[in-house]
Amino acid sequence: MENIVLNDLFDYENLKIYQNNKGFKFSIDSILLAEYVKITNRSKKILDLCTGNAVIPLILTTKTTALIDAFEIQENIYNLAKMSVEYNKKDKQISLYNADIKDINEFVKNKKYDIITCNPPYFKVDNLDFTNLSESLAISRHELKINLEEIFNIASKHLDTKGEFYLVHRASRLDEIIITASKYHLNVKNIELIKTTKDSKPYMVLVRCIKDAGFGVKINDIKNIEGLKTYQNMFKEDL
Repeated sequence: MENIVLNDLFDYENLKIYQNNKGFKFSIDSILLAEYVKITNRSKKILDLCTGNAVIPLILTTKTTALIDAFEIQENIYNLAKMSVEYNKKDKQISLYNADIKDINEFVKNKKYDIITCNPPYFKVDNLDFTNLSESLAISRHELKINLEEIFNIASKHLDTKGEFYLVHRASRLDEIIITASKYHLNVKNIELIKTTKDSKPYMVLVRCIKDAGFGVKINDIKNIEGLKTYQNMFKEDL
């Protein structure tokens, strides 16, 4: 398969990930989000929205035996996810759906989850020039198929009461995230800002919301991921 590579999945022992060396590659954001998720004994059902090549579900299998549903709209990226899940022998724990998450009820009906995660497209589409982006990358990076409010609406409908929603996004949209989360009864309970160098401003934010929770938010110390971000361009094995 031309341009398809099989990489080590960071330092998770025995986990591998398929990627397109000339197209979609997962980002460090997905690793940070997966590590941010707090698993408890009550975490039995997990949903990952905008799963890409299933990095987040795969990492979560190292932390829990909970069953995980994962949705990816783009067939070419879904195929990478399917290959990765099968290679790592996680297909009994992870169920993948090649579908638009706005059609989620066609696949899981009114199923409720204990945890929902999402690494969504970050950028709005207003006045943007996609000339230098492939269609696949444009969909992955920009809100062409789903926007922030639609994601919160879906998460709210499919979370159990006191269920947790975990999101990674651009720090510049934090105000919008907090307002939209509140609108859908997903109160922000924890915020962690991410920066890439000691002297840079935070560019990324991790957010933990709880459905129908009271007010009160904890802000973690700013995380510096300098050095970690270079990982995603390292390839170990071409196919």
